[in-house]
Amino acid sequence: MSEEEKRNPPPPKELVKAYANTDFLNSPDARTIRILAEYLEPLQRLRRNRIKDTVVFYGSARILPLEEAEKRLQEIQARKEEGRNHRSKYRKELADAQQAVRIAPYYEAARELAHRLTKWSMGLKENKRFIVCSGGGPGIMEAANRGAWEAGGSSMGLNISLPFEQYPNPYITENLSLEFHYFFMRKYWFVYLAKALVVFPGGFGTLDELFELLTLVQTHKVSKNLCIIIYGGSYWRQIIDFDKMVEWGVIDAADLKLFHIVEDVDTAFLTLKDHFERRFVGRRRYGYL
Repeated sequence: MSEEEKRNPPPPKELVKAYANTDFLNSPDARTIRILAEYLEPLQRLRRNRIKDTVVFYGSARILPLEEAEKRLQEIQARKEEGRNHRSKYRKELADAQQAVRIAPYYEAARELAHRLTKWSMGLKENKRFIVCSGGGPGIMEAANRGAWEAGGSSMGLNISLPFEQYPNPYITENLSLEFHYFFMRKYWFVYLAKALVVFPGGFGTLDELFELLTLVQTHKVSKNLCIIIYGGSYWRQIIDFDKMVEWGVIDAADLKLFHIVEDVDTAFLTLKDHFERRFVGRRRYGYL
């Protein structure tokens, strides 16, 4: 160091506080902070919006509205005579479109059920009760938020950042649309305020959510009164044989009472309404996890 440098040291650099250091916050060392943020920020937002409890909708992100599914099928059928060299591709597209139409009524059922629940809850003296909550994405999630929106009520969306499929649908109440990185924190918020959950047909993600939920209730890790609706017995009985699980001795017969399998919106709505009215409506105190 020269004599000149000793006499004239450089001006001090402006330091960055740890909580403003984005390189650190996005590093593996700060993972605990990010997890905590996904607990505290939703907690603050829910308190600010006075959300007391929710009814959660699970289901596939791939199920289309019936009108859209039928339109796609008609478009593909109209191309039947196009390109004889692409018949195998046409057959695949046609089969996929026909299946989309077959499963689309579940979208409409979720939409109608969310609409009816929202209308009913808006008629209660207590505000912000039994708010529809979904995973925030397309498919059944969109249907649930859409039904609440069409009823004129609020709804939540707990979105998860994924490289495909998942994006926030446009029907979520703006200040109740949350984005998560960690699946387990998203699952926590699904269950924490839930007083009921409705599980529509879905794939790996829906099965994961359903069985984790049943495990929590079975083991009394969730001790509150929770109504679990498995919607669409014609689908679920092909996917899971609960009776065989009892027969093989891996669950008790009493475990079959942890959920209700229903086939129609009327039964689902009346089951949920009865559960809410008997367990929660008009009561000042109600348990969480």
